[in-house]
Amino acid sequence: MNYPAYSPPLALRNGLAMTLYVASKARQTWQKTINLPEPIYQSQIFQGAGGVPIYGQVAIPANPRGTIVATYGITGSLDDQWLLSVLGCKAFAQGYALVFFDWRAHGKTAELSPALTSDGIYEGEDFVRIAAQAKAIGCPAPFWFTSYSLGGQLALWGIKSAQTLPTWGKDVSLDAAEVAGAAVICPVLESNRSLTYLTQSTVGRQLEQAIARELKRLLRQIDTYHPGVFEPAAIERVHSIWSFDHEMVIQTLGFPSVEAYYTATSGLYQLPDLQKPTLILYAADDPMFDPALVDELESVCAENPAIELLLTPHGGHVGYVNSPTGQRQAQDPDPWWAWNRVLEWIERRS
Repeated sequence: MNYPAYSPPLALRNGLAMTLYVASKARQTWQKTINLPEPIYQSQIFQGAGGVPIYGQVAIPANPRGTIVATYGITGSLDDQWLLSVLGCKAFAQGYALVFFDWRAHGKTAELSPALTSDGIYEGEDFVRIAAQAKAIGCPAPFWFTSYSLGGQLALWGIKSAQTLPTWGKDVSLDAAEVAGAAVICPVLESNRSLTYLTQSTVGRQLEQAIARELKRLLRQIDTYHPGVFEPAAIERVHSIWSFDHEMVIQTLGFPSVEAYYTATSGLYQLPDLQKPTLILYAADDPMFDPALVDELESVCAENPAIELLLTPHGGHVGYVNSPTGQRQAQDPDPWWAWNRVLEWIERRS
Protein backbone atom coordinates (compact mmCIF):
# COMPACT_ATOMS: atom_id res chain seq x y z
CA MET A 1 0.00 0.00 0.00
CA ASN A 2 1.37 3.39 -0.97
CA TYR A 3 1.32 6.16 1.61
CA PRO A 4 2.09 9.86 1.25
CA ALA A 5 5.52 10.74 2.59
CA TYR A 6 5.83 12.31 6.00
CA SER A 7 7.41 15.77 5.96
CA PRO A 8 7.83 17.34 9.42
CA PRO A 9 8.44 21.03 9.97
CA LEU A 10 12.13 21.88 9.62
CA ALA A 11 12.49 22.66 13.35
CA LEU A 12 11.05 19.25 14.26
CA ARG A 13 13.22 17.03 12.07
CA ASN A 14 15.05 15.96 15.21
CA GLY A 15 13.31 13.13 17.06
CA LEU A 16 13.86 14.59 20.51
CA ALA A 17 12.63 18.03 19.41
CA MET A 18 9.48 16.46 17.95
CA THR A 19 8.88 14.40 21.09
CA LEU A 20 9.25 17.37 23.41
CA TYR A 21 7.08 19.55 21.18
CA VAL A 22 4.25 17.02 21.20
CA ALA A 23 4.55 16.51 24.96
CA SER A 24 4.34 20.23 25.69
CA LYS A 25 3.18 22.61 22.98
CA ALA A 26 0.96 20.40 20.80
CA ARG A 27 -1.19 19.27 23.70
CA GLN A 28 -2.15 22.91 24.24
CA THR A 29 -3.01 23.70 20.64
CA TRP A 30 -4.41 20.52 19.06
CA GLN A 31 -8.04 21.69 19.19
CA LYS A 32 -7.16 24.57 16.86
CA THR A 33 -5.93 22.10 14.23
CA ILE A 34 -9.16 20.12 13.79
CA ASN A 35 -12.43 21.54 12.57
CA LEU A 36 -14.49 18.71 14.04
CA PRO A 37 -16.55 18.45 17.22
CA GLU A 38 -15.58 16.01 19.94
CA PRO A 39 -17.95 13.05 20.27
CA ILE A 40 -20.20 12.85 23.32
CA TYR A 41 -18.90 9.89 25.30
CA GLN A 42 -20.84 7.71 27.71
CA SER A 43 -19.08 6.10 30.66
CA GLN A 44 -19.05 2.30 30.73
CA ILE A 45 -17.56 -0.26 33.12
CA PHE A 46 -16.23 -3.33 31.35
CA GLN A 47 -15.02 -6.59 32.85
CA GLY A 48 -11.48 -7.47 31.81
CA ALA A 49 -9.40 -10.60 32.27
CA GLY A 50 -9.91 -12.17 35.69
CA GLY A 51 -12.99 -10.06 36.26
CA VAL A 52 -10.99 -6.84 36.72
CA PRO A 53 -13.29 -3.82 36.17
CA ILE A 54 -12.06 -1.53 33.39
CA TYR A 55 -13.37 2.00 32.99
CA GLY A 56 -14.17 3.08 29.47
CA GLN A 57 -15.87 5.74 27.40
CA VAL A 58 -18.07 4.89 24.43
CA ALA A 59 -19.39 6.97 21.54
CA ILE A 60 -21.58 5.46 18.82
CA PRO A 61 -22.49 7.45 15.68
CA ALA A 62 -25.58 6.85 13.60
CA ASN A 63 -25.16 3.76 11.45
CA PRO A 64 -21.64 2.89 12.68
CA ARG A 65 -19.43 1.07 10.20
CA GLY A 66 -17.12 -0.58 12.72
CA THR A 67 -15.53 0.05 16.10
CA ILE A 68 -12.14 1.33 17.20
CA VAL A 69 -10.96 0.13 20.63
CA ALA A 70 -8.03 2.11 22.03
CA THR A 71 -6.00 3.04 25.06
CA TYR A 72 -2.80 5.03 25.67
CA GLY A 73 0.81 4.78 26.85
CA ILE A 74 2.69 4.17 30.09
CA THR A 75 1.15 6.99 32.16
CA GLY A 76 -1.89 9.23 32.14
CA SER A 77 -5.65 8.74 32.00
CA LEU A 78 -8.52 9.32 29.62
CA ASP A 79 -8.87 12.76 31.17
CA ASP A 80 -5.55 13.94 29.71
CA GLN A 81 -4.95 11.81 26.61
CA TRP A 82 -5.42 14.46 23.96
CA LEU A 83 -3.92 12.22 21.27
CA LEU A 84 -6.89 9.90 21.76
CA SER A 85 -9.13 12.95 21.51
CA VAL A 86 -7.60 13.71 18.10
CA LEU A 87 -8.34 10.15 16.97
CA GLY A 88 -11.83 10.32 18.44
CA CYS A 89 -12.81 13.47 16.54
CA LYS A 90 -11.54 12.11 13.26
CA ALA A 91 -12.77 8.52 13.53
CA PHE A 92 -16.23 9.45 14.79
CA ALA A 93 -16.65 11.86 11.88
CA GLN A 94 -15.85 8.97 9.54
CA GLY A 95 -18.56 6.81 11.08
CA TYR A 96 -16.67 4.62 13.54
CA ALA A 97 -17.89 3.78 17.01
CA LEU A 98 -15.28 4.47 19.68
CA VAL A 99 -14.32 2.59 22.82
CA PHE A 100 -11.51 4.24 24.78
CA PHE A 101 -10.43 2.81 28.12
CA ASP A 102 -8.21 3.45 31.12
CA TRP A 103 -6.00 0.39 31.20
CA ARG A 104 -5.02 -1.41 34.38
CA ALA A 105 -3.74 0.82 37.21
CA HIS A 106 -4.62 3.99 35.29
CA GLY A 107 -7.28 6.67 35.65
CA LYS A 108 -10.70 5.56 36.85
CA THR A 109 -9.78 1.90 36.37
CA ALA A 110 -7.30 2.36 39.23
CA GLU A 111 -10.16 3.62 41.38
CA LEU A 112 -12.13 0.47 40.61
CA SER A 113 -9.35 -2.08 41.14
CA PRO A 114 -5.79 -2.27 42.52
CA ALA A 115 -4.78 -4.71 39.75
CA LEU A 116 -1.43 -3.57 38.38
CA THR A 117 -0.11 -3.54 34.84
CA SER A 118 1.20 -6.64 33.09
CA ASP A 119 2.44 -5.05 29.83
CA GLY A 120 0.14 -7.19 27.70
CA ILE A 121 -0.20 -10.51 29.51
CA TYR A 122 -3.67 -9.60 30.79
CA GLU A 123 -4.24 -6.42 28.78
CA GLY A 124 -4.44 -8.38 25.53
CA GLU A 125 -7.42 -10.28 26.88
CA ASP A 126 -8.81 -7.01 28.24
CA PHE A 127 -8.92 -5.63 24.68
CA VAL A 128 -10.89 -8.65 23.45
CA ARG A 129 -13.32 -8.74 26.37
CA ILE A 130 -13.94 -5.01 26.05
CA ALA A 131 -14.72 -5.48 22.34
CA ALA A 132 -17.20 -8.25 23.15
CA GLN A 133 -19.00 -6.17 25.78
CA ALA A 134 -18.99 -3.13 23.50
CA LYS A 135 -20.66 -5.25 20.84
CA ALA A 136 -23.44 -6.07 23.31
CA ILE A 137 -24.24 -2.36 23.76
CA GLY A 138 -24.33 -1.53 20.06
CA CYS A 139 -20.75 -1.17 18.84
CA PRO A 140 -20.52 -3.27 15.67
CA ALA A 141 -17.80 -5.42 14.17
CA PRO A 142 -15.31 -5.20 12.64
CA PHE A 143 -13.26 -4.22 15.69
CA TRP A 144 -9.94 -2.46 15.24
CA PHE A 145 -7.43 -2.20 18.09
CA THR A 146 -5.11 0.79 18.22
CA SER A 147 -2.84 2.70 20.56
CA TYR A 148 0.63 4.21 20.84
CA SER A 149 3.85 3.75 22.81
CA LEU A 150 3.35 1.12 25.54
CA GLY A 151 -0.32 1.04 24.63
CA GLY A 152 0.79 -0.05 21.16
CA GLN A 153 2.42 -3.10 22.74
CA LEU A 154 -0.86 -3.82 24.55
CA ALA A 155 -2.83 -3.60 21.29
CA LEU A 156 -0.46 -6.11 19.68
CA TRP A 157 -1.15 -8.43 22.59
CA GLY A 158 -4.84 -7.80 21.93
CA ILE A 159 -4.49 -9.18 18.42
CA LYS A 160 -2.55 -12.16 19.71
CA SER A 161 -5.31 -12.83 22.26
CA ALA A 162 -8.05 -12.48 19.63
CA GLN A 163 -6.36 -15.13 17.49
CA THR A 164 -6.58 -17.66 20.33
CA LEU A 165 -10.06 -16.62 21.48
CA PRO A 166 -11.59 -20.08 20.80
CA THR A 167 -9.14 -21.66 23.26
CA TRP A 168 -9.80 -19.36 26.23
CA GLY A 169 -12.95 -17.34 25.58
CA LYS A 170 -15.83 -19.75 26.06
CA ASP A 171 -17.65 -17.00 27.97
CA VAL A 172 -16.86 -14.27 25.43
CA SER A 173 -19.67 -13.39 23.01
CA LEU A 174 -17.39 -12.50 20.14
CA ASP A 175 -16.11 -14.42 17.16
CA ALA A 176 -12.36 -14.20 16.57
CA ALA A 177 -13.06 -13.06 12.99
CA GLU A 178 -14.86 -9.97 14.30
CA VAL A 179 -11.52 -8.56 15.45
CA ALA A 180 -10.19 -7.33 12.13
CA GLY A 181 -6.70 -6.11 13.02
CA ALA A 182 -4.57 -3.52 14.76
CA ALA A 183 -2.75 -0.31 13.92
CA VAL A 184 -0.14 0.99 16.35
CA ILE A 185 2.08 4.05 16.51
CA CYS A 186 5.63 3.82 17.90
CA PRO A 187 4.93 0.71 19.98
CA VAL A 188 7.33 -0.47 22.66
CA LEU A 189 9.35 -3.23 21.01
CA GLU A 190 12.08 -4.33 23.41
CA SER A 191 12.01 -2.96 26.93
CA ASN A 192 15.34 -4.30 28.17
CA ARG A 193 17.44 -2.65 25.52
CA SER A 194 15.37 0.50 25.21
CA LEU A 195 15.48 1.27 28.93
CA THR A 196 19.24 0.76 28.91
CA TYR A 197 19.54 3.04 25.88
CA LEU A 198 17.26 5.69 27.36
CA THR A 199 19.21 6.01 30.59
CA GLN A 200 22.58 6.40 28.87
CA SER A 201 22.04 10.09 28.10
CA THR A 202 21.25 13.02 30.36
CA VAL A 203 18.05 13.90 28.54
CA GLY A 204 17.06 10.24 28.40
CA ARG A 205 17.54 9.88 32.15
CA GLN A 206 15.40 12.96 32.70
CA LEU A 207 12.62 11.49 30.54
CA GLU A 208 12.85 8.16 32.35
CA GLN A 209 12.76 9.84 35.75
CA ALA A 210 9.71 11.89 34.77
CA ILE A 211 7.89 8.66 33.90
CA ALA A 212 9.10 7.02 37.12
CA ARG A 213 7.73 9.89 39.19
CA GLU A 214 4.36 9.49 37.51
CA LEU A 215 4.39 5.75 38.24
CA LYS A 216 5.18 6.40 41.91
CA ARG A 217 2.45 9.02 42.09
CA LEU A 218 0.08 6.48 40.55
CA LEU A 219 0.99 3.88 43.20
CA ARG A 220 0.33 6.33 46.00
CA GLN A 221 -2.98 7.23 44.43
CA ILE A 222 -4.02 3.59 44.13
CA ASP A 223 -3.00 3.12 47.76
CA THR A 224 -5.50 5.79 48.77
CA TYR A 225 -8.24 4.01 46.81
CA HIS A 226 -7.31 0.56 48.11
CA PRO A 227 -5.51 0.90 51.45
CA GLY A 228 -3.29 -1.93 52.56
CA VAL A 229 -2.97 -3.63 49.15
CA PHE A 230 0.63 -2.46 48.66
CA GLU A 231 3.49 -2.51 51.10
CA PRO A 232 4.33 1.15 51.82
CA ALA A 233 8.07 0.43 51.88
CA ALA A 234 7.85 -1.12 48.40
CA ILE A 235 6.19 2.02 47.05
CA GLU A 236 8.97 4.15 48.52
CA ARG A 237 11.61 1.95 46.87
CA VAL A 238 10.23 2.77 43.41
CA HIS A 239 12.63 5.25 41.81
CA SER A 240 12.71 4.11 38.17
CA ILE A 241 10.63 2.25 35.60
CA TRP A 242 12.69 -0.87 36.28
CA SER A 243 12.20 -0.65 40.05
CA PHE A 244 8.44 -0.18 39.58
CA ASP A 245 8.28 -3.52 37.82
CA HIS A 246 10.77 -5.10 40.23
CA GLU A 247 8.98 -4.01 43.39
CA MET A 248 5.36 -4.14 42.31
CA VAL A 249 4.79 -6.35 39.28
CA ILE A 250 7.01 -9.36 38.62
CA GLN A 251 6.38 -11.31 41.82
CA THR A 252 2.62 -11.35 41.27
CA LEU A 253 3.09 -12.47 37.68
CA GLY A 254 5.61 -15.17 38.61
CA PHE A 255 8.69 -13.85 36.83
CA PRO A 256 12.13 -14.38 38.38
CA SER A 257 13.46 -11.02 37.18
CA VAL A 258 12.45 -7.82 35.47
CA GLU A 259 14.60 -8.83 32.51
CA ALA A 260 12.63 -12.06 32.08
CA TYR A 261 9.37 -10.13 32.36
CA TYR A 262 10.43 -7.65 29.68
CA THR A 263 11.57 -10.42 27.37
CA ALA A 264 8.25 -12.22 27.75
CA THR A 265 6.12 -9.15 27.11
CA SER A 266 8.09 -7.04 24.61
CA GLY A 267 6.27 -6.36 21.36
CA LEU A 268 9.12 -7.40 19.07
CA TYR A 269 8.80 -11.01 20.15
CA GLN A 270 5.04 -11.09 19.56
CA LEU A 271 5.26 -9.99 15.93
CA PRO A 272 6.05 -13.38 14.35
CA ASP A 273 2.86 -14.82 15.89
CA LEU A 274 0.48 -12.20 14.50
CA GLN A 275 -1.87 -13.45 11.81
CA LYS A 276 -4.39 -10.62 11.57
CA PRO A 277 -3.67 -7.48 9.52
CA THR A 278 -1.40 -5.20 11.55
CA LEU A 279 -0.04 -1.77 10.70
CA ILE A 280 3.01 -0.49 12.56
CA LEU A 281 4.05 3.16 12.23
CA TYR A 282 7.56 3.66 13.55
CA ALA A 283 9.98 6.57 13.45
CA ALA A 284 13.67 5.79 13.05
CA ASP A 285 14.52 8.87 15.14
CA ASP A 286 12.33 7.89 18.11
CA PRO A 287 14.49 9.01 21.07
CA MET A 288 12.83 6.66 23.55
CA PHE A 289 13.98 3.43 21.93
CA ASP A 290 17.27 1.80 20.98
CA PRO A 291 17.97 2.74 17.31
CA ALA A 292 19.37 -0.75 16.70
CA LEU A 293 15.81 -2.07 16.92
CA VAL A 294 14.92 -0.50 13.57
CA ASP A 295 16.81 -3.11 11.53
CA GLU A 296 15.35 -5.94 13.61
CA LEU A 297 11.86 -4.55 13.21
CA GLU A 298 12.26 -4.37 9.45
CA SER A 299 13.53 -7.95 9.33
CA VAL A 300 10.75 -9.38 11.49
CA CYS A 301 8.02 -7.53 9.61
CA ALA A 302 9.42 -8.60 6.24
CA GLU A 303 8.99 -12.22 7.29
CA ASN A 304 5.34 -11.85 8.32
CA PRO A 305 2.91 -10.98 5.51
CA ALA A 306 0.23 -10.01 8.03
CA ILE A 307 2.28 -7.00 9.13
CA GLU A 308 2.65 -3.76 7.21
CA LEU A 309 5.50 -1.60 8.47
CA LEU A 310 5.42 2.11 7.76
CA LEU A 311 8.91 3.21 8.78
CA THR A 312 9.79 6.89 8.53
CA PRO A 313 13.12 8.70 9.05
CA HIS A 314 11.46 11.31 11.27
CA GLY A 315 8.53 11.51 13.64
CA GLY A 316 9.97 11.25 17.13
CA HIS A 317 8.06 9.34 19.78
CA VAL A 318 4.37 9.41 18.86
CA GLY A 319 4.83 12.79 17.23
CA TYR A 320 4.28 12.87 13.49
CA VAL A 321 3.14 16.49 13.31
CA ASN A 322 3.12 17.27 9.60
CA SER A 323 4.33 20.49 8.02
CA PRO A 324 1.90 22.61 5.97
CA THR A 325 3.69 21.47 2.82
CA GLY A 326 3.53 17.82 3.88
CA GLN A 327 -0.13 18.21 4.77
CA ARG A 328 -0.92 19.57 1.31
CA GLN A 329 1.08 16.84 -0.39
CA ALA A 330 -0.75 14.17 1.61
CA GLN A 331 -4.09 15.92 1.03
CA ASP A 332 -4.76 15.60 4.74
CA PRO A 333 -7.30 17.84 6.51
CA ASP A 334 -4.98 18.43 9.48
CA PRO A 335 -1.34 17.92 10.56
CA TRP A 336 -1.92 14.57 12.32
CA TRP A 337 -0.09 12.44 9.79
CA ALA A 338 -0.01 9.20 11.81
CA TRP A 339 -3.71 9.10 12.69
CA ASN A 340 -4.55 9.96 9.09
CA ARG A 341 -2.56 6.94 7.91
CA VAL A 342 -4.16 4.69 10.54
CA LEU A 343 -7.65 5.69 9.46
CA GLU A 344 -6.71 5.41 5.79
CA TRP A 345 -5.44 1.87 6.44
CA ILE A 346 -8.62 0.89 8.30
CA GLU A 347 -10.77 2.45 5.59
CA ARG A 348 -9.18 0.31 2.92
CA ARG A 349 -9.96 -2.83 4.92
CA SER A 350 -13.48 -1.99 6.07
